[in-house]
Amino acid sequence: MEKRELVIIGAGPAGMSAAIYGKRAGLDVLVLERGATGGQINNTDEIENYPGIAHASGSELGEMFKTHALKFDTEIRRVDSSKVELRDDKKIIITKKGKDINEIEAEAIIIATGAHFKRLGCEGEAEHIGQGVSFCAVCDGAFFEDYEIAVVGGGNTAVEEANYLTKFASKVYIIHRRDEFRADRSAIAQTLANPKIEPVYNSVVEKIEGNGMVENIVIKNVKTGEKSNLDVAGVFMFVGQEPDDDCVRGLVKAEKGGWIITNDKMETSIEGIFAAGDVRSKYLRQVITAASDGAIAAMAASSYINEQVHLRSTLLEPDEVKAFFFSSIDEAQVKLVNSVEKFAKNKGVNISVIDGYRNARMTEKLGLTGKLPAIAIIKKGSVESVKTITTENEIESALA
Repeated sequence: MEKRELVIIGAGPAGMSAAIYGKRAGLDVLVLERGATGGQINNTDEIENYPGIAHASGSELGEMFKTHALKFDTEIRRVDSSKVELRDDKKIIITKKGKDINEIEAEAIIIATGAHFKRLGCEGEAEHIGQGVSFCAVCDGAFFEDYEIAVVGGGNTAVEEANYLTKFASKVYIIHRRDEFRADRSAIAQTLANPKIEPVYNSVVEKIEGNGMVENIVIKNVKTGEKSNLDVAGVFMFVGQEPDDDCVRGLVKAEKGGWIITNDKMETSIEGIFAAGDVRSKYLRQVITAASDGAIAAMAASSYINEQVHLRSTLLEPDEVKAFFFSSIDEAQVKLVNSVEKFAKNKGVNISVIDGYRNARMTEKLGLTGKLPAIAIIKKGSVESVKTITTENEIESALA
């Protein structure tokens, strides 16, 4: 089985940032990606809010991320799918590419798979995807040269992409279920100043019609209940996102909707699995926050890998080891460390000193949580005996 130190699933801004930081930290890094490097930003025509880059298209910025990662000899591997499994505390990624199936054992994994735009769910939507219904303005905007089209949504993506679509369409309706947009003020001002744009507030799309291609949409005013028709050739959906969490769904803790829950070090509920970028539960989903997440996740993963390699070689691999576990946030326990080390040296006893607070997961794995401070005898990775000590006088008997 292939073995790697850090495997990153996803090559968007979070994944590329993690790869750069991981390689700079000296890790063996493998990035798995099923689409184009850059992720969702490839669907964005214009990015103006990434510090240091006044203007770039999404695909240009994605290519910059890729070039930067490749500078450090990052391996980026194309796969059709990835699935994470746990086997005897080992983290295994199963990948598929065509008919080939591969398994990779990783010391740590970063989930950076991003998110995708939701479907509206109205009648006629599914039937017209690719025939006038689109979720990507950059991909499909040029097909609507001189046609009237509609954009559904009221956030930043909706108003910004509506503005972009006026490069092609003769008119763009923005249909929003509320009486004002939720986007940034500057984005709203720019969009509303565009003479080709007409907002349709307090309305929802009930039906998309057309013989083959989209020809008409039925909209309903949510306040009056009145229904009306809009003769449009295309409908672009920007009504929120859903996480691409397939590879770890049901494995790590997530909130409603599937957004992965992490702490501030991007750690998930599973030891050694991290999440970064749009796939995790967070306040703001932007390129800059995804890149930040990736950097944090990579450094946290590096620390985790270094600790695990050290702890395995110290505690789990020897035939027998004596170890003193203590909590570094308990002053009385910290004071015992010097006494334990001094006694062990005088008696010629080899003992490993482990901060059980800093290495809480290993402490829990060995069943020592709640027993600190304690001296444990570990044989071939299993705790043979454990004695809790509270005073210096108990050290000698514990090490006898």
